[in-house]
Amino acid sequence: MLHVRRITSLAATVVALACTQARAEGQVDPTTLYEVSTEGTSTKVKAGEQGVFVLSIKSKAGAHVSDEAPLKLELKGSQLTPAKEKLVLADSVVKKAAGQQFVDPRFEVPFKAAAAGKGTLDAKLTFFICSEQLCARQQKTFSIPVEVL
Repeated sequence: MLHVRRITSLAATVVALACTQARAEGQVDPTTLYEVSTEGTSTKVKAGEQGVFVLSIKSKAGAHVSDEAPLKLELKGSQLTPAKEKLVLADSVVKKAAGQQFVDPRFEVPFKAAAAGKGTLDAKLTFFICSEQLCARQQKTFSIPVEVL
């Protein structure tokens, strides 16, 4: 009788592991549903002049950035002063066209460079990426070096 219980317990464990693995394989990794880029950000600026910080989120086919869940972009500068430190989806320079269901946000934030040297722009982005299967909170951080001439 003891031998049968061990086999039953072992069988239950194997079935549970197989179900867990199958469930994990069926889920989509939310980080594969989009790309975030800072391309276009000024990396060299003359002292006293203005540069621009650019951040865009590009969703892949079948996914979108939620316009119902909160999106937050926080900027801080070292030797640089961003024109705005806290942004939301409404601050995106890309707006929905008529009949368009979702839009990929893009932010363009001017910043001032006070004195020559090395500065950095630190950004913290929080948003929700959604598909038919899921809606997942994502958080990304960036540190962009800027040379002030």
